Amino acid sequence: MVSFRRAARPVELVLVGTAFMGVLIGASATPAGSQEREKLQVTAVSSRPGTVSGDDALIRVEVPASAAADGVRVEVAGRDVTSSFRPFGDHALMGVVKELSKGDNTLTARAPGADAGQLTLKNHPITGPIFSGPHEQPFVCDTAEFKTVTGGTLGQPLDKDCSVTTRVDYMYRTTAGKFVPLPDENARPADLATATTSAGNKVPYIVRVETGTINRGIYETAVLHDPQSAAPDPLQRGPGWNGRLVYGFGGGCNGGWYVQGRNTVGIMNDTYLSKGYGVASSTLNVFGNNCNDVLAAETMSMVKERFVETYGEPAFTIGNGCSGGSYQTHQIADNYPGLLDGILSGCSFPDVGFGTIQTLSDAQLLNHYFKEVAPDAFTEEQQRAVSGFGKWESIGSLARAAGRIDPTVYCPAQLPAGQRYNPQNNPDGARCDVYSHTVNVYGEVPETGKARRPLDNTGIQYGLEALNKGTIDMAQFIDLNRRIGGLDDDAKPAAGRTVADLKAVRLAYRTGRMLNGGGGLADVPIIDYRDYTDDAATGDMHMRFHSFSTRARLDKANGTHANQIMLTRSSGHGFTLAGMLSDMDQWLTGIKADSGDEAPIEKIVRNKPQGLTDACWTRGIGAKKIEEPQVEGIDNTECNTLYPVWTSPRMVAGADVANDVVKCRKRPVDRSDYRVPVTEGEFKDLTAIFRDGVCDWSRPGAGQQGLAGTWLSFDQS
Repeated sequence: MVSFRRAARPVELVLVGTAFMGVLIGASATPAGSQEREKLQVTAVSSRPGTVSGDDALIRVEVPASAAADGVRVEVAGRDVTSSFRPFGDHALMGVVKELSKGDNTLTARAPGADAGQLTLKNHPITGPIFSGPHEQPFVCDTAEFKTVTGGTLGQPLDKDCSVTTRVDYMYRTTAGKFVPLPDENARPADLATATTSAGNKVPYIVRVETGTINRGIYETAVLHDPQSAAPDPLQRGPGWNGRLVYGFGGGCNGGWYVQGRNTVGIMNDTYLSKGYGVASSTLNVFGNNCNDVLAAETMSMVKERFVETYGEPAFTIGNGCSGGSYQTHQIADNYPGLLDGILSGCSFPDVGFGTIQTLSDAQLLNHYFKEVAPDAFTEEQQRAVSGFGKWESIGSLARAAGRIDPTVYCPAQLPAGQRYNPQNNPDGARCDVYSHTVNVYGEVPETGKARRPLDNTGIQYGLEALNKGTIDMAQFIDLNRRIGGLDDDAKPAAGRTVADLKAVRLAYRTGRMLNGGGGLADVPIIDYRDYTDDAATGDMHMRFHSFSTRARLDKANGTHANQIMLTRSSGHGFTLAGMLSDMDQWLTGIKADSGDEAPIEKIVRNKPQGLTDACWTRGIGAKKIEEPQVEGIDNTECNTLYPVWTSPRMVAGADVANDVVKCRKRPVDRSDYRVPVTEGEFKDLTAIFRDGVCDWSRPGAGQQGLAGTWLSFDQS
């Protein structure tokens, strides 16, 4: 287990072998002293053995040919649980073991003619946490405001963890194409539609919806299920479920802290349900409620565990999310492999902490400089060129979004004003920002008690490309870099540049808060899809270059991006969710059936559906598909003529599209950086501004390093 301690004590990294945890998934320990003979294999199906929650787990016991299945006895800490198991396929038993104790539970399976198998399960409360670290406080319950699929609410919470009693509702699809509550489980409405699943089963279009609380979030699951048939059974798949799970991730970030949340991404999705897919989501998998990818991963793990214990093990799980949802698909797949098998990442960013925030914070500084420090010194076109964005309006739009790192800007409405941080009136109040919400990872600065912050702009030569293209002159370039400044501890403009906490920088890389791409994501098929908004009239942060940031990180980590397909359209004309889902299903089905012993990336390449390639679509109704490799640039391909790949302030300053340098390493100011004449006085000014040097983008950043491992835990116990 990898352990990260909150910074009241120094943040420590203790590696005890990530590989050991992987062994526990598919193997069992055998008691010492056993003879060399066939043995029972005990595996956890519903979760990893170390991340069990809610006092139960779906367990499989593989029985060797030398033993009889009906002779197997299973115990947990001496308690006989054999009656929980039933035959499952050839030479196996499976069952949900209940009433587990908190902490470690040793499960032992014995049978005449075989060695015993053992597996230790670590059980955690259904309220969490498991690996995300101590629960955040304060925390506002939203059960009374959460709308169920029937239109009601969940009522007041039962405890401080915002729990409610789990409920099951049945909805049906009408022949008019609407979901409505099923009025009587024992009767079929006259306007009940029929669904034909991807497996070809025709079933009544009735949906079983389960709503409850897990990990302090509200979860929803939905599966086609006829209430007149047998109850859901994890050992016997019903005809309405096609054996696949789609997990939905919601967007946002601003205000995503200190609340349970009043919405999931929504589970009543006809595209999924009509084909028999199971659907799941949680309020804590909506980044507008919870802008923390570790807590999102933990919540998804626990909700998926609940789904598996109810319906059975999916053949594969597909994650889908746009914007803040894309953060989750990328980082969960990379840092907690096994939870997602394939991902649909829409309007994507690689991560929130760096792919997004570095661009937003630079926009904030530029906006402040252009409006407050040097008004009228740059034309709008010059400002746009310095930013790298396609639209001047994006500077102000992204500057406003940078409020997510200011602890006073985006507090959720549910959080009482008296509990919020105020530097004068309530300095110990709840700080409403991304870094405070991720304090279990970064730790605190001992002197201030504030979260450590991996944010830096020292050495950045803002506007360098605009200078070298002649869009701005040297006097403007010098003044911009002399007076752009940085952000103080509360993300307010300050005269000096922002200096990152190096401990936080190292942790960002080692823990995967900076998306690496070389963890589990290396072996996961990705469809990156985007409605182009770089040219939005009022500006927009969902810029196309972010897709290439993820691609560049895959290339850096793995030497290839063959597992990523990139699709771009305008205003909804082109690719469809149904088409992408079908392609991903076909892709994963082929990979799962591929018995070759090659590396996963070889199977990914070999089984990619024909016709699933990088592409864009022409604009407007009747859009036509243009199949060509998607590359960076403006007007250099058909797609880039339709949808230019604009850049960012740091890319204008010389950084590459990977956007993976938090704090650049420095080198002395060099005249060769500037393709315009530089006088002695100007060069003296530049060396004074950058007395510690300018960014050397050819070198890895300060503290830049690989992942410490996957399935890291921030538990302090």
